[in-house]
Amino acid sequence: MASYSKQGGLQVAQDLFHFVEDEVLPELDDIDSKTYWSNLESLLDEFAPRNRALLAKRDDLQAKIDDYHKKAGNDSLDPKAYESFLRDIAYLQPSVEPFQIETDGVDNEISSIAGPQLVVPIMNARFALNAVNARWGSLFDALYGTDLIEQKSDKTSKVYDPARGELVIQKAAAILDDILPLEAAPNHAHVVRYCLKDGDFVAKMRNGQLVGLKAREQYIGFKGSQDTPTSLLFRNNSLHVEIQIDQNSPIGRAHPASVKDIVLESAVTTIQDCEDSVAAVDAADKTLVYRNWLGLMRGDLSTTFSKNGKLITRKMVEDRIYTDRHGKQLALPGRSLLLIRNVGHLMTNDAVILSDGTEAPEGILDAYFTSTIAKFDLDGKTTRKNSRSGSVYIVKPKMHGPEEVAFTVSMFTAIEQYLGMPPRTLKIGIMDEERRTTLNLRRCIFEAKDRVIFINTGFLDRTGDEIHTSMLAGPVVRKAAMKQQDWIRAYEEWNVDQGLATGFQCRAQIGKGMWAMPDEMAKMMKDKISHLMAGANCAWVPSPTAATLHAIHYHKINVADRQLSLLGRQGASLESLLSIPLLHGEKLSSDEITEELKNNAQGILGYVVRWIDQGIGCSKVPDIHNIGLMEDRATLRISSQHIANWIHHGLCSPEQVRKVLERMAAAVDKQNSHVNKNYQPMAPNFDQSVAFQAACDLIFQGIQQPNGYTEPILHARRREAKAKQKQNNN
Repeated sequence: MASYSKQGGLQVAQDLFHFVEDEVLPELDDIDSKTYWSNLESLLDEFAPRNRALLAKRDDLQAKIDDYHKKAGNDSLDPKAYESFLRDIAYLQPSVEPFQIETDGVDNEISSIAGPQLVVPIMNARFALNAVNARWGSLFDALYGTDLIEQKSDKTSKVYDPARGELVIQKAAAILDDILPLEAAPNHAHVVRYCLKDGDFVAKMRNGQLVGLKAREQYIGFKGSQDTPTSLLFRNNSLHVEIQIDQNSPIGRAHPASVKDIVLESAVTTIQDCEDSVAAVDAADKTLVYRNWLGLMRGDLSTTFSKNGKLITRKMVEDRIYTDRHGKQLALPGRSLLLIRNVGHLMTNDAVILSDGTEAPEGILDAYFTSTIAKFDLDGKTTRKNSRSGSVYIVKPKMHGPEEVAFTVSMFTAIEQYLGMPPRTLKIGIMDEERRTTLNLRRCIFEAKDRVIFINTGFLDRTGDEIHTSMLAGPVVRKAAMKQQDWIRAYEEWNVDQGLATGFQCRAQIGKGMWAMPDEMAKMMKDKISHLMAGANCAWVPSPTAATLHAIHYHKINVADRQLSLLGRQGASLESLLSIPLLHGEKLSSDEITEELKNNAQGILGYVVRWIDQGIGCSKVPDIHNIGLMEDRATLRISSQHIANWIHHGLCSPEQVRKVLERMAAAVDKQNSHVNKNYQPMAPNFDQSVAFQAACDLIFQGIQQPNGYTEPILHARRREAKAKQKQNNN
């Protein structure tokens, strides 16, 4: 049980209180302790009741929708009648008159540079630093270490394979042909020297010919001297490419032009995540979240870890300095621009206890403390500048409709006043991952029109909400069939169209979701370019390596031009958006049902056992076929809601599901036992495993969970596991 410090009518957990008092406030000259805690109390007095009212409205709307489906039965819905019903209960709201967003003070990384985006659990300092330093990535390493080049030698060998290295050099040259085409159509594979002549870039070919770039303006600078540059800098579609030259390096000696690496500007932006990818359930966890954010904003976050028997210290890299083509210094950001994802409106946390003895809404705490800490960047109290435009970028997830967006905007306004920030310093990213937000997206954008910097789609959470909202309408299709449904295609188009119609082009980000298979890079390079063709100027990737490879897509496609071509197209229909992904009488065999249950159960157990027992909020979890998939709470939500739906409609029984869970728990134990020394098996003592019980709760209590969210059960069970572990340690 946490101990507390009384601050006015609030009780603040000692961990959090001393962190703020000792590490945050002393360096913020314009904020004194007494006023700071008084302002937090005022903020909570105003917004906590409003937060509760919004959650009550969610429950009320869900109850009305459930009642509608009970009366309609499992017959096909009349689309017009269904739409009319949703309007009558104000679930579907009137549209707004045409408008354009008015957000200003936005960094180029968000407004005008299209590129990959990382999402990383902020509780893990090593991962957080990997992401912030992933602004630039080695193309040679990305090619050598992934399946983009067929693996012929031993995958586990740590010895450099020269034959594979030669394939990397050839592949990289072909990529340069696309990104930086040379004049007169020769290719980079024939270059024997990259150099400068009369201040301009030239490449010397095998035949002695000197050729320049097809587009001379792509060359912008160098490092070293003009006679012997050590690197040459180029720009294409607003992204930078650096060719590094060193004939004495092992790679440079093997390269015909002495190139030791090609470095691509990669993760242009990174979302440091306080939400789905972390397991922060109490005051101690939240304090760690905020302390890591402080390190990032102050520029001094570092961590030391052991790798291959060596201790390595990782910290934030510096900016990159070049000489431009006119001889002047050119500085480029060395780090990914950081956004911070707060939690949504649902959960509370014991970090702060209100005067009535209840826990404070976690989303309000996140907004207040992460904004406070961001003042280190805004006020110049940092060695690693983040926003050069004086903004704080807060991504807000799991908002349901325009009222909840308006609530967040109002809260941001109050926080700015309390912290002495200029109006509209706090920008908002709206995650379009709940059905009511999708249907009313233009009105949601309108409510934040002078703050919004981001909208995106999230297939998994959005599917989880789709299933839960229409839980009583009938049994849903298999998960693999979900992406072929009318509503999901409409959803992806609708999001882009609403963003473009309201002026996001060259002003804000339109994002697409995560590539969930970090080991399947060849497939990613084939498939994920579709996000750019859909009009997205950023998309999520699971690793720095994936960011470097995905950056190639943004060199091939000018997203601003693509967005221009999509403006005014015939968009998705509301009827398609409202279509429910039901089986519509399709009969599944017992084998198909069992296979679906096993797949869902394995994913649930593989994720939950790490979340509950070890506090790992996001990880690569082997699926039923031993393919590693990036899992977080969004994947858990869809899987648990899917099984709950099938149980409710009689496709399977609770007893059948329990047997599948027990069988898959043994399989998950086997997958984890040899790779994780801290792993606690679930089988055969299922009733003693807090993780296994959590998985059961998520399914068998799934219909009762607010909007199908997994957080209430996960948090309760994680706290239980932590208490049990503490007791055992004592």
